[in-house]
Amino acid sequence: YVANSRPHNSPEKNALAQPAMAASTRDWIDQSDVMQRLTSLVANIAPTDANLLIIGENGTGKSQLAARHHHLSQRKNQPFIATNMAAIPESLFESELFGHQKGAFTDAKQNRLGCFASANQGTLLLDEIGALPFHLQAKLLQVLETQQFRPLGAEQSLRVNVRIIAATNQDLPQAISAGEFRQDLYYRLNTFIIELPPLRARIADILPLASFYLGQFATQYHKPTPQLAAC
Repeated sequence: YVANSRPHNSPEKNALAQPAMAASTRDWIDQSDVMQRLTSLVANIAPTDANLLIIGENGTGKSQLAARHHHLSQRKNQPFIATNMAAIPESLFESELFGHQKGAFTDAKQNRLGCFASANQGTLLLDEIGALPFHLQAKLLQVLETQQFRPLGAEQSLRVNVRIIAATNQDLPQAISAGEFRQDLYYRLNTFIIELPPLRARIADILPLASFYLGQFATQYHKPTPQLAAC
């Protein structure tokens, strides 16, 4: 489903420019009715700059959906940057998201662009957003509201123009009730919500998905492509 909440205002442009990163959508399969409806939905909302929250079980293709969303947006020729919150050590969250200056901490031997700066003018996917530590959620909220942030060790803030896509397999309203996720951050992220169904709810996509990956691996290993028949 998709729920529309508040209008989204575009911030002013900044000089931080990054090379575009191509968003591959070749493995987007939508032969099932439910996925065709979802594809149509994505095509309708992708041209907007509103934040998007994708929810779904592990393995349902949330990152592929985010890449397709970027590919259909007005930012398609700009960077698409993805980072997995669950894979970042807690001590490195701020550096990963906002970057740092040389000497900001012991191992900061050179300047580093964070995800927000790298995604300037483009799209930033914050995968597994529920894994972001609670004490850093307020800082992320401030960046989403102002489109400004200060890299670790820097004296001045940077302004960026980034469209945010967040993804999670967690029940965020339940996490809010448990005091583990900020309600105001949730509302900032979910201007649009898309629920991605598991494969068991889209049986018609199983055969084309299997054929796609068989073809991909056959090419990779220089083997003839096996042909699958429907059961």
